[in-house]
Amino acid sequence: MSKLKNKVAVITGGNSGIGFGIAEAFQQEGAVGTITGRNQATLTHSVQALGTSFIGLPGDVTKMADLERIFKDTFERFGKIDALVVNAGGVVDGTPMGAIMDVTEGSYDGYMDLNLKSAYFTVQKALPYLNEGASIILIGSSAAHRAAPGMAIYAAAKAAVISLAKGLSLDLLARKIRVNALSPGSIDTPAFDKMVPQEQLAQVKQVWIDLIPVGRMGLPSEMGKAAVFLASDDSSFVVGTELLADGGMTNISLMK
Repeated sequence: MSKLKNKVAVITGGNSGIGFGIAEAFQQEGAVGTITGRNQATLTHSVQALGTSFIGLPGDVTKMADLERIFKDTFERFGKIDALVVNAGGVVDGTPMGAIMDVTEGSYDGYMDLNLKSAYFTVQKALPYLNEGASIILIGSSAAHRAAPGMAIYAAAKAAVISLAKGLSLDLLARKIRVNALSPGSIDTPAFDKMVPQEQLAQVKQVWIDLIPVGRMGLPSEMGKAAVFLASDDSSFVVGTELLADGGMTNISLMK
């Protein structure tokens, strides 16, 4: 288990859900580095679970000063950065997703700031510290390919993130830095608790499961394994593309 041996990684939003699943997979493959998050309690718990391989740096990816500090502190601690997983995003706290009739300018800006602007500037602020030949993994979403009620803004932001994988790869060719997108489908994480009232949670999950050809939701650990592939030399010829990990939901239609 050494596909990432001697690699230093930064995983934003690595304190929970998909981000923590990726951090665990990286740690199992020999990587060290930094996970970030806004919630100090979950950040501390996740660092303890990862052992001595990763440190936790609190920060808000929508704040430029926090991003600059995270990469500076990681570089000072480890001396290099080989892999960057731009994972932080999702639901804006206190701002539920909604249809166009219900969305305010403020909520629109909040979702775009968290899910698109932060991704772009996370990469920009990391550039002075990234090794030549580093791997950048942008976390997209299958939502970019399939419309769902009330998710238009989030889906548009993630579609743009997937596009960034192409454009940023071109920008960074001279440094041999590969940028790819990993787009999860419906993954069983605490994010559902933010989106759905507790009494409706099981029903909503079942609705998603019914759309997934493999008949279940994905696991954070499965996203971790996919991210390991994109961060490792196994994907050295994979540049500017999207790995869609959604149990077939986007590309396979089951007749019922």
